[in-house]
Amino acid sequence: MKLKLFNRCPVCGEKLQASKLTCMGCHAEFPTDNLLSPYDYLSEELSDFLQTFLSCRGNMREVQAALNISYPTAKKRLDELLVALGYVEKEEDTVDMSFLKNNKPSSTKASDIIRNKLYENGGRATVLSVSGNSYIIKAANDGKSFLCDELPIKPPYEYTVFDVIVDLLIRQGGKARKGNGRNYRLGEGDCTEDTVVGAIAKNYAGKESGSSVYDPVFVLTSVMEWAGIIHNDRGYIELSPEYCQKLNG
Repeated sequence: MKLKLFNRCPVCGEKLQASKLTCMGCHAEFPTDNLLSPYDYLSEELSDFLQTFLSCRGNMREVQAALNISYPTAKKRLDELLVALGYVEKEEDTVDMSFLKNNKPSSTKASDIIRNKLYENGGRATVLSVSGNSYIIKAANDGKSFLCDELPIKPPYEYTVFDVIVDLLIRQGGKARKGNGRNYRLGEGDCTEDTVVGAIAKNYAGKESGSSVYDPVFVLTSVMEWAGIIHNDRGYIELSPEYCQKLNG
């Protein structure tokens, strides 16, 4: 059973409100101009999340399993739910453009290309994954890292993480498997050093073999395709012809 009502006008999309109340016993009717509750205006996605969250008694691991979503996605939906219900205020994202200057515009380094493209887009961009999910990336005010709600780690990733991925691709002849850092430790299963997630864990994060790793590949590869550096496919990535041409001068 859904937790929300038919809450928006199918014609213009504006919020609906109740205009009368009806007694279930005698059918007497009483006019009203009350808005529906914040719970009734939740999107179907947030309504389903709330119902699952309550049935799992707030256990995020159980919520992840029930909805088949990652921890970052579950955390993001919880944050969106709290904002939608009015328990917290939405944080306004501001980017200080004063630090954003083209850094080596002729550089072939992935870190410079992505940073410069963010500069050209005003410090903010939306990138798409292979499955069609959209992620918002923002330039951080330190000038060397970027932010994304789906990558809730501290400190945030620096642009140099993209150079690590390109180095792996070059060593692998231009193509590499994405790997799986959610179900395997570094050096095991599908999280070896010849995968994108394994290379990031070892050569960027400095993890040792056998360590648990964080898997940011779904966002990072989307960013790299947006910048024209790779072709992003299911299970693997490869350098784009355009970027290869740039590398070869």
